[in-house]
Amino acid sequence: MKICILGAGKMGTWLTDALCLQHEVAIYDPDMERLRFVFNTQRLTKPEEITAFGPELLINAANLKYTIPAFDSVVDYLPKDCILSDIASVKTGLEEYYAKSGRRFVSTHPMFGPTFGNLKELRQHHAIIISESDHMGKTFFKDFFGSLGLNIHEYSFEEHDQTIAYSLSVPFSSTLVFAACMKKQDAPGTTFRKHHEIAKGLLSEDDYLLTEILMNPFTVGQVEKIRQELKGLLELIEKKDTEGLQAFLKKVRENINE
Repeated sequence: MKICILGAGKMGTWLTDALCLQHEVAIYDPDMERLRFVFNTQRLTKPEEITAFGPELLINAANLKYTIPAFDSVVDYLPKDCILSDIASVKTGLEEYYAKSGRRFVSTHPMFGPTFGNLKELRQHHAIIISESDHMGKTFFKDFFGSLGLNIHEYSFEEHDQTIAYSLSVPFSSTLVFAACMKKQDAPGTTFRKHHEIAKGLLSEDDYLLTEILMNPFTVGQVEKIRQELKGLLELIEKKDTEGLQAFLKKVRENINE
């Protein structure tokens, strides 16, 4: 298959490496400097070059803030039968965009960012394929993700955003609260150090990405659960309720072991 990838960031360049041995791949980025270390792949810097390449699948790997603008910047240079694709972690606005475009599409979410995921060993990671996607596009990504050993799940656009509100917004919110309360420790404990490393990794992500994930319409309910649990825990601590704390710890262990 002829595949064009938009954006030569970490995920874009990883995709070229992962796909170029089995497919004819091009990567488009107006900034030639970002293409210096891309190999076994055609390097494109002008949209007219996309027309000459003639992709069958366009994978948009631009930063979340620029996902739709990136589509808009090249869509007129694509063959009519080219399938549009995104790997965005937040799908806000994309369902409507695809419907308006009138083109076939496949929307996916590889749930391993370059910050925490080992891109060479992905068997413990997951990927979501949006169920409303084009059949041929879904088949392609099922084969691709399957070849990497990823655990594949199929959700609707709405189910995806609900899942992300839980799986990303809860740990993101908890980590941000920890970091907001943090102060320098001369002798940090092991747990503190681990939380500190997680916080540094999270805060190395793009601010727009973090903002969009936290502003997911389903996030509020999940963060409210954190607030309620913190309120209950604080009450137990203030009352020095040993039995209550032990019951709380039992509940937490049961949650973790499910």
